[in-house]
Amino acid sequence: MRTKILSKILLSLGLMFVLGGTITQVHGDSLISAAPATSLEPEKYPLITVHSTGDVKRGKSGSFVLNMNPPVMMGGTYVNFSISGTAIPGVDYVVPTSPAYIGKSGYGVILVQTLPDPRGSPLVRSHSVIIKLEPGPGYVVGKPMSAQMLIVP
Repeated sequence: MRTKILSKILLSLGLMFVLGGTITQVHGDSLISAAPATSLEPEKYPLITVHSTGDVKRGKSGSFVLNMNPPVMMGGTYVNFSISGTAIPGVDYVVPTSPAYIGKSGYGVILVQTLPDPRGSPLVRSHSVIIKLEPGPGYVVGKPMSAQMLIVP
């Protein structure tokens, strides 16, 4: 019973957070949209970039580092991302969930835990994992907007 009530409260708070970012605000005589940042006003929002820390051996953890410039001083921000590549999610690695959090330091990390090779194939090869940053409210995606790591045997 308590978990259902707590779940409903958390869902309501999450919806308020999402909807609050899309509501227009009245400022003087004009309407200003609180929609995601566009290329018209990038200086108002932090710029987010991503890079890989390098290739990772199967069975180990690799990471992608997120950089926010300038950092948000009163807290962090959540950044949307997508995953692609030749590696199979759930077979070659544990799927990280989007969005990723960048703290007030201006840095965040997306961890990729690789899994043992279930294929048992004599052909040992590398598989790629690509993280691509997606647009969202309160930030601008910079370059590089994607990064790659290889899961090596």
